[in-house]
Amino acid sequence: MKVGKIPETILKRSVLKQIKHRREEVLVGPAIGEDCSIIGLDGDEVFVMSTDPITGTVQDIGTLAVHITANDIASSGAEVIGIMLSILLPEDTSEAELKNMMSEVDKVCEQLSIEVLGGHTEVTRAVNQPIVTVTGIGKMKKSDMVKTSGSKVGHEIVMTKWAGLEGTAILAKAKEQELLTKYSADFIKEAQKMLNYISVVPESKIAMKVGVTSMHDVTEGGIFGALWEIGAAGGVGLEVNLQKIQLRQETVEICEFFDLNPYMLISSGCMLIVTDSANLLVDRLRAEGIAAAVIGRITEGNDRIVINGDEIRYLEPPKTDELYKAM
Repeated sequence: MKVGKIPETILKRSVLKQIKHRREEVLVGPAIGEDCSIIGLDGDEVFVMSTDPITGTVQDIGTLAVHITANDIASSGAEVIGIMLSILLPEDTSEAELKNMMSEVDKVCEQLSIEVLGGHTEVTRAVNQPIVTVTGIGKMKKSDMVKTSGSKVGHEIVMTKWAGLEGTAILAKAKEQELLTKYSADFIKEAQKMLNYISVVPESKIAMKVGVTSMHDVTEGGIFGALWEIGAAGGVGLEVNLQKIQLRQETVEICEFFDLNPYMLISSGCMLIVTDSANLLVDRLRAEGIAAAVIGRITEGNDRIVINGDEIRYLEPPKTDELYKAM
């Protein structure tokens, strides 16, 4: 199999079909496009859980690890409480590197007002670079649950921030010397600073107040992959205007340099929100300094299309993320 997320056909056949639902407390379990599980408690409160590894980079690994899992939980509409960490280190890792990693983790936890609840740290010959896996837990009212599969026909799709956000920042740091052969140091620094926008917790809170039917943070597979997952999860179609999808110039330039498709580049920090109050939501987001745009709508059927002038592209299940082509 190729590096990256398991293809959807293999995921369905060899993973999801092997899992049986056994507990009535589990309200949302594993499914295409669903990044969180939701567990019902007594009364109207539920716990929301998600887990993610960081495997594509070692740069800012502590920062990325916490944000990616917190973003998943925020996409369900929940408040993040804390995280569990599993850290696997190769033999040549220094104590200073571990300390720096944990300093990054604690800094993000402080920003998000969440706890490190525990975990496991190990040096092992099984890895050749650090692997950090974070399992997060959040809480919310059952009546406020938001699922990726909740999209309703006729509702519009709002996108926050920019496609390729995370991948741009990762490449700008990991490939800085290569990029300096063409671009200025200031240009590359601006691309690296895009990591500062990686949290979607703020837009989740705003969206929940406006009212949504589905939220999905854009990770591996990029904006095209996330759009496909929204459609697949809800069994709906969608129609998106490519020219409405927001891109930073840094992303355009870096993707051209490495011959990558920015719409298929890992994009944590970018969120897709389905709502019947799209213009109001965009206004509220922009008022808080969050870039946002209405990029399309949910349709009947299974056609998931992107329109660019007279051209129509039919989306496919996400493949290996563009990031791995350059790393």
